[in-house]
Amino acid sequence: MLAPLGLSPSFGFGDRLGLATPGHIAALRQSGLDIQPIFSQQSVRENARTGRTPQLVLDEAKRAVEAAGWDKPWGADADHLKTVEDLPPFVSAGYTFFTVDPGAHVDNAADTDSLPVLQEKATASRRTSGEGQNWDELSALYLSGNGEAGYGAFDSEKLLRALVKYGRAIRHTIAMYRRLSELKDSFDFEVSVDETDAPTTPLEHFFIANELTRAGVKFTSLAPRFIGRFEKGVDYIGDIAALDAELARHAAVTAQFGTYKLSLHSGSDKFSVYPLIVKHWGRRIHVKTAGTSYLEALRTLAVTSPALFERIWALGLARYETDRATYHVSASPTLFPAGLPLPALLDDFHAREILHVTFGSALTEFGAEIKAELVKNAGAYSANLQKHFGKHLNLLK
Repeated sequence: MLAPLGLSPSFGFGDRLGLATPGHIAALRQSGLDIQPIFSQQSVRENARTGRTPQLVLDEAKRAVEAAGWDKPWGADADHLKTVEDLPPFVSAGYTFFTVDPGAHVDNAADTDSLPVLQEKATASRRTSGEGQNWDELSALYLSGNGEAGYGAFDSEKLLRALVKYGRAIRHTIAMYRRLSELKDSFDFEVSVDETDAPTTPLEHFFIANELTRAGVKFTSLAPRFIGRFEKGVDYIGDIAALDAELARHAAVTAQFGTYKLSLHSGSDKFSVYPLIVKHWGRRIHVKTAGTSYLEALRTLAVTSPALFERIWALGLARYETDRATYHVSASPTLFPAGLPLPALLDDFHAREILHVTFGSALTEFGAEIKAELVKNAGAYSANLQKHFGKHLNLLK
């Protein structure tokens, strides 16, 4: 049953080819994990690169769900929506989960701006928008001297930085929510500020959540930008002990409200992080994966059609510097070990990121061949997905 999933723990299975849902269902069934799936999940960016439409993505997932006899609730995520114009095609198709990405409105420089610059930015925002948050009202709310919570406490400077950094993003999110509410009655609403340069402090997390709540935005989940690097298709890069402590503070913010769950984006292959989110977030979690299903498709092709895989890999090397522009990745084409057998490339950090971010180029050039080979070898593809996602899901128990 396609429906909003609410505060139940949930897991997003991205599928850029329209062929992965049978493997996702097999992995979920084998795990026995009590977690609600999102089988249809695609962003505007991904649709543009794959040549698919919101309706096609959802229809392909529906067919797989029906064929597998899945009779439990599941969701469809319109991912990383940036403008109100992005909303209607996903609403018309019947999506149930809407992820709004106001990252373009986040002022990353606010972390290091001087106080005079911050003050000028706050004044300019009120002057140009006519609706900037009122400083006297915010001061009364956030500087009331109630003591430090488990996530810190505001002083005037911290509040000003939070306002400048996230004020425009909050206003944009409110506008997106209000427009979506005009188009659709019932939905899950996620706010994502994870694709920004500057991490979201727990105190800033509180500011975002509180301002959205004050504005009447009923959001199901929130994806902050955590410390360290959550790059595509590889494990966490950073100080895991520091992340452990930081996730605890973010969990304290969420507990303060009790109305939404925390969301981990770029959750593909973050195996060192999964035990931490279970430890701190419990069942108030949403995990989002995407490109790792595509990488498992390539793992399948490396065995069943090595000549095709070789062409995909050569194209990836040629296109990487261009295609990486919209992703947070750090792979280098010069640093992966030479002479790796084809399937082993899918276990190398650099090769994984190169192949991950060049998926659009690969599908433009070889899409028909890739899909034909995977349909011919559907059992092998499903088995690879079941094994790979089993590793993800088992860590969430």
